[in-house]
Amino acid sequence: MEAEEMDVNPEEESLLGHSPPRRTKGGLKTMPFIIVNEAFERLASQGLMPNMILYLTRIYHFQTVTASSILFIWSALSNGLALFGAFLSDSYLGRFRVIFLGSISSLLPLSCDQLKHKCSAPNGAQIIPLLSSFLLMSVGAGCIRPCSIAFGADQFDNKQNPNNERVLETYFNWYYASTGISTVLAMTVIVYIQDHLGWSVGFGIPAILMVFSALMFLIGSSLYIKAKPSESLFTGFFQVLVAAFRKREIQYPLDEEYKCYHRTRQSKLLSPTEEFRCLNKACVVQDPDTELTSDGLASNPWRLCSVEQLESLKALLKVIPMWSTGLVLILTMDQGFLTLQANSMDRHLFSNFEIPAGSFSLFMIITLTIWVAFYDRVLAPLLARYTGNPQGLSPIVRMGMGLIMSFIAMVLAGVVESIRLKKAVEEGVEDDPDAVLDMSAMWLVPQTVCIGLAEALNAIGQIQFFYMLFPKSMSSVGVAMYTFGMALASLIGSLLVNIINSITSHGGKASWLASNLNEGHLDYYYWLLGFLNLINFFYFLFCCRFYKSPHNSNMLSKKVPEKESGYAPLPSA
Repeated sequence: MEAEEMDVNPEEESLLGHSPPRRTKGGLKTMPFIIVNEAFERLASQGLMPNMILYLTRIYHFQTVTASSILFIWSALSNGLALFGAFLSDSYLGRFRVIFLGSISSLLPLSCDQLKHKCSAPNGAQIIPLLSSFLLMSVGAGCIRPCSIAFGADQFDNKQNPNNERVLETYFNWYYASTGISTVLAMTVIVYIQDHLGWSVGFGIPAILMVFSALMFLIGSSLYIKAKPSESLFTGFFQVLVAAFRKREIQYPLDEEYKCYHRTRQSKLLSPTEEFRCLNKACVVQDPDTELTSDGLASNPWRLCSVEQLESLKALLKVIPMWSTGLVLILTMDQGFLTLQANSMDRHLFSNFEIPAGSFSLFMIITLTIWVAFYDRVLAPLLARYTGNPQGLSPIVRMGMGLIMSFIAMVLAGVVESIRLKKAVEEGVEDDPDAVLDMSAMWLVPQTVCIGLAEALNAIGQIQFFYMLFPKSMSSVGVAMYTFGMALASLIGSLLVNIINSITSHGGKASWLASNLNEGHLDYYYWLLGFLNLINFFYFLFCCRFYKSPHNSNMLSKKVPEKESGYAPLPSA
């Protein structure tokens, strides 16, 4: 996106120690409005997620499988719409308008309590507002999350400032610190309020926070640098596919008179690579008179694409196998059954303090945070002495370690659930879904710690792997791919629980995922996930055979001669 030119910037002097070039808009004065908007949106949405499965099963009386499917689809929409929000802001509306749209969308949802009648048996009048609320919240999250951090960076991105990178780094640190604090508060304070003051208050507070979030964002409107939308990278990907299809009649080997199109004369790519060579047709100039303008640009980008666009798409296609290895791990993390298990166990940490059932996911976040800090400050420098890699362990090694931890987490989950079921039989409460067993819920902590380690190792390693393989112009695609993976994994999770429920309940038998956990076999479900994680690890090892070290994978090695006028000859195949 192209930022508007501003002439002043008085806010960064205290941070930098000297006066940078001055601008009238942007700078530190905009940060409270942007960070509060993102932090309160995350506080509101994250505060709803942990206890939502209890709300759906207790208030709406959904079956456990139905409630889990709804939450999976909600997660899929929130993450999938983040890609749409990023595309919309980059290509059409700009980040400010998209964030404002998301803030308004998050204010609209209704809850069952607002319908003024009990939800003893969910009907259309109750389900439609519920599903509409989930959709609106997904739209809000999809608009705010991908745009907020980039919109904040726009306020500091001053190329004339010699300390521009340090200013941006400081902003990113504060941004992630605020979102981390918001998540912790959501899983503790908001969840505690829902447990002790009821759903009306527990859902009302997030609604108030979203109102305050939208107002804060709008109050700072006159202070913002509002970048103009430009061409989206994802649009370029689709243009390559369309152009290659429209030129499908071109035959291999290519004739020597064919030339390939470059957007700029200083392109580092002389000709397209041979990988996925069927796509190379997209950059072939068949008729320069009709396909190129007088200044050497493509007259129709949906029929002629540059080599740079083509190779960016190829870079994306090449990492898809490695990206797919993270789907099972994301599916493992995205489980609502943990809350149901904790709710059936003794959650007293002290005699007068009980941990809310929805707060047990907090152990995963705490583990992730501690590990990232420990690895960055202690372990990585120590390992760098022996590996010669400044990162300590390569991204691929960390990804593999994360998959192993995910497998261990599901093994532990299966063992703990087997013990819990045995305890329910011993206490004679198999038929009581609301029974609280004489078994500490702290048994659930080891599996959540392992899941936190798995995410810290695999997710961060995967994003770094993408960054190292992609050209700089695709630096944002790595995060987008992980976000899309979360959406796809949630859809797979919804499909999986419904298939398991259908198969295991055949013939009138109790489903593995029965609403009464004491009658079901959630442990079998965890064993199945453990088996899928094991198979996935071997699939990961297979994929590793096809990847070179990212340090040696520099495709952009050939330069176009400076005298070329926008296109260069293609080598014969």
